[in-house]
Amino acid sequence: MGGELVTALRKEARRLGLSAVGVASPAPSEHLGFYTAWLGWGFHGEMHYLARPDAVRRRGGPAESWPDVQSVVVALHEYAQPDPPGVPEDPSRGVVARYARGEDYHDVLKARLLDLLEWLGREARTRGLADRVQGRVYVDTAPILERELARRAGLGWFGKNTMLIHPRRGSFFFVGILLVDLPLPPDPPFTADRCGSCTACLEACPTGALLGRDRTGAPMMDARLCISYLTIELKGPIPLHLRPQIGNRIFGCDICQEVCPWNRKFASDAEEPAYRASPGLDGPSLLSLAEELLGMDDEAFGERFSGSPVKRARRGGLLRNVVVALGNWGSRQAVPILARALEDLEPLVRGHAAWALGRILGRLGVPGDGGFEAAEALLNRRTVEENPWVREELERALLGG
Repeated sequence: MGGELVTALRKEARRLGLSAVGVASPAPSEHLGFYTAWLGWGFHGEMHYLARPDAVRRRGGPAESWPDVQSVVVALHEYAQPDPPGVPEDPSRGVVARYARGEDYHDVLKARLLDLLEWLGREARTRGLADRVQGRVYVDTAPILERELARRAGLGWFGKNTMLIHPRRGSFFFVGILLVDLPLPPDPPFTADRCGSCTACLEACPTGALLGRDRTGAPMMDARLCISYLTIELKGPIPLHLRPQIGNRIFGCDICQEVCPWNRKFASDAEEPAYRASPGLDGPSLLSLAEELLGMDDEAFGERFSGSPVKRARRGGLLRNVVVALGNWGSRQAVPILARALEDLEPLVRGHAAWALGRILGRLGVPGDGGFEAAEALLNRRTVEENPWVREELERALLGG
């Protein structure tokens, strides 16, 4: 009877727009030891919430989050979107990671899982399996090792890029977790490693964040080097040597997924309308976006990006990323807007704008087409700047980067 219910569950999940569903037991985690070692190496950077003792404990297994759990339903929701023409090759346009171009996936996927939970309760009553079914829904909202549960639910393996890779769908999907107090037969875990000898993701990562597999076969990443971390999670200055490697990626990064043969062969555009790109997030002009952000305060930023994952970067973080991308573009066309950014209220923005102007100055020289204006803006700001870190950036920039 339980197997028939799981079959019906998959059918209902597909009707709700979910891409794939598997069932896992709520057994304790087999990867907590590696996770704690990863924290010990400091690879989590400034993501201190990952290392909180209560959060580490809860990652020990689903029962740590909800003691009544008897089964774990794992759902995948595809989000792949095509890049607009010319992106990411055009350095004058910003690249937003595919997952963040549309509506916030936390809300979209959670709603689907709540609908699935309601259906499961009705179906269990109809089949005489339970008077009611209670559950908990998590979409990156609890300290749970989602990808481990997905592997145990038979939905894929851990790629060398640390992503969960489905053998017929690739890796462009979100993972949602539904804990239920109803015993369901678990699916066989996915045990194969189908990356083989491929190292495409390791070779393509601009910053060298991907470190291959350890002696146990677990994929390793130094998050401190990851472009997604640098443009979203890092709240302070981006390290100097990593700024050029970011290129024109202003929020997140898809490079390690774009080069993956499994995505190139199997990934398809998402059917979910909510994940389609919102206006201004599909390869936006860096100049236009910088001008828009400079004209906003924090409140206006929150309203502009309400319901979007981009809101997580906050105004200062996103503008920091945009001015770095302008510096990597290196065009004289960026000088006027970067000169405005030198006057921003946030030191974080001013310091990175100085770096970007220094890049352009180093490229064009003085005299030069735009080089004189860049040097003039830097000199003018130096006379009034009081923040010590920004002053360092200004002095370095005046030497041409």
